[in-house]
This record gives sequence, C-alpha cells and structure tokens, in this order.
Amino acid sequence: MSDPVRGTKGGAGTAAGAGGGRLAARGLTLAYEDRTVVHELDLAIPDGEVTVIVGPNACGKSTTLRALGRLLRPAGGAVLLDGRELARLPTKRIARAIGLLPQTPVAPEAITVADLVSRGRQPHQAWWKQWSEEDERAVVEAMERTDVAALADRSVDELSGGQRQRVWIAMALAQETDLLLLDEPTTYLDIAHQVEVLDLVRRLNRVRGRTVVVVLHDLNQAARYADHLVAMKEGRIVAEGAPGDIVTADLVREVFGLDAVVVPDPVTGSPLVVPGAPWRAEADAEATVTG
Repeated sequence: MSDPVRGTKGGAGTAAGAGGGRLAARGLTLAYEDRTVVHELDLAIPDGEVTVIVGPNACGKSTTLRALGRLLRPAGGAVLLDGRELARLPTKRIARAIGLLPQTPVAPEAITVADLVSRGRQPHQAWWKQWSEEDERAVVEAMERTDVAALADRSVDELSGGQRQRVWIAMALAQETDLLLLDEPTTYLDIAHQVEVLDLVRRLNRVRGRTVVVVLHDLNQAARYADHLVAMKEGRIVAEGAPGDIVTADLVREVFGLDAVVVPDPVTGSPLVVPGAPWRAEADAEATVTG
C-alpha cells in the first residue's frame, strides 16, 4: 500500500515529495488557450500499484491523465518518465512504456476485434521489422487475459459496452507497457460491466505487475480498487494516499461539497461513502419552524 505519510492534506506542494516511481509530474501547469486547468501540480505515481484520481467535474483529473500520456503539452513544469522530460522523449519510446486508453475511443468502422487489438503492436513495428511471432504472441495473450479471444472475428461495432471496453484494454495490453493509463473506463457502462472492467484492471495489476493510473467518477469504486488515491479539486491535489487513510467525511465535504458518512465496506473493508439526506434535514428544520 502507499506510504501513509503521503496521505496528508495540502496543496500541490505536498503531493509528491515523499516517494517516486517511473512516472511523475513536477510543477505541472496545464491550460487550454488562456484558461488554466491544473496549477503547479506535483505527483509521483507509485510503481506496481493502482492509482485512482477522483474529483468533481472539471477539476482537472482527465486533463492530468492526458498530460501523463503526452496527449497535452504542459504550459509549465514537466511530466517525467524515468527522470527525463516526457516532451523530450521519442514518441515510440513513450508508446513502448505507456499505454493510454482515452475516455471515448473510436474504432474504425467494421474493424474486427483481432485487428483492433493488433494495432497495439504499432509501437514495435518498423519498415525493417514487420509482423513477427512476438507480435502474434502479445496479441493472443492480451485477448486471453481480457477474455475476448472468442470474439476475435467479431466486428467491434457489434459488441456490448463491457465487451468493447475489454477489447480496448486488450489493445493497450498488446503494447506490453509497464504503465497503463485509463480515463474513465467505466463511463456509459451498467454496474455489472463496471465491476467487470475494474476487476480486470485489478487482476492485471496483481498478476502482471502493471502500474495502472485510472480516472474514475465513483468515489466508492475508487476507494475499493485503489492502492493509492488522489483527490483533486480546482486543478490541485487536496489529498492523496491509501483510501483508508484519506477518505473521511471532511474530505468528501471539501472535495465534493457533500455531507456524508464514511463506513467500512462490508465486503472489502475499504471506505464506503454514504451520502446524507439534505432533504430530511430541511424537512426537519421546516417542521421545527412551523411547529
């Protein structure tokens, strides 16, 4: 689990100084034209763990993930891979180290599952090195791990939401990167498929040792699946650390503006956030006034 020391609250300056991993951000500022979205953020991604980034809408969590995958150039500071600025590294080297699944990937029309997963091998291709036995092995293993091998000849367009998400994750796995970044992989999925995808992510981390960074909306899912949780608000890190160390009623109120009770999950023991009932408090107050 993550070092509890890193679970202290504070601004961006407290977020990353205590530990390190292959992927990190230092003084990272991100902007769209003249609108700054992330402010001087420091973040170290723990190797071999599942890190989940949470926060309200428009807090900068997906923007941060895009920068970690070099889809967005920093307005200030830097993203570091093995101590070197991501912006200065060759694209193929990054693609061999970091697999990134954006929030709403779009597959070419009528492409089959096998063909889409095979595209994950593009970073390993060159004009003198075309498709190899190693590529074939990586694709087959990726489809087997994500339980989509039986769908190999099916069109991606025909699949359910959960199946499509597993196929996209298989494509990212076929890259054979040590770092995997997933931006809201459960969006638009029903609860059964959400659990299916997150269980898959956990297995990839536990069995294959992948370092995973996930952006999620659901705080309870984040607390359940994360080794390391990062809570953001208004482009800054409010708290980070093991879920059991940082998920409190005070944090939920500060980050999400929600009154809640935090209790142990009866299945996993992880923090479970139970929202309060503001309508009941309002009704009780009104009854007191009118009574």
